[in-house]
Amino acid sequence: MLIKPVRGEKNKKRGSEVERRDFLRSVFRLLSLGALASFLYPAVKYLYPRSVSAGYKKLKVKKDTVPAGTAYKTSFNNKQIIILHDPAKGYIALSRVCTHLGCLVDYDRSVNRLICPCHGANFTVDGRVISGPPPKPLERLPLVVKGKWIVVG
Repeated sequence: MLIKPVRGEKNKKRGSEVERRDFLRSVFRLLSLGALASFLYPAVKYLYPRSVSAGYKKLKVKKDTVPAGTAYKTSFNNKQIIILHDPAKGYIALSRVCTHLGCLVDYDRSVNRLICPCHGANFTVDGRVISGPPPKPLERLPLVVKGKWIVVG
């Protein structure tokens, strides 16, 4: 003897399963969409970078601020830079960010070199690597001397 379920009960049970499945599918789709967006966002930022000239300014420093054989550290366009005055080479503007791991280099007047405190890298006053692990020289910034002013940028 078989007992048949009441028509309404069977549909109610199946209906709640479908609702749960639909809910789980929706959650899965939402999570998948979020994962896809997290991969696409950096790709789009890479393909369409911001304009380099946007917000780029020039820095003016008086020549008296950087006497021969010294260096002047400052921030410029969201970069840490150093302006050096080498009697033989003139004024030079470089990024202070070491090309190895991004530590800030400092000028050592006694040896006339830029030294990275993190791993002991040595750079010439024009940014070339003398020793240490950096793969490339320091970034050199455009610099012009106009009268009593040093103009970087």
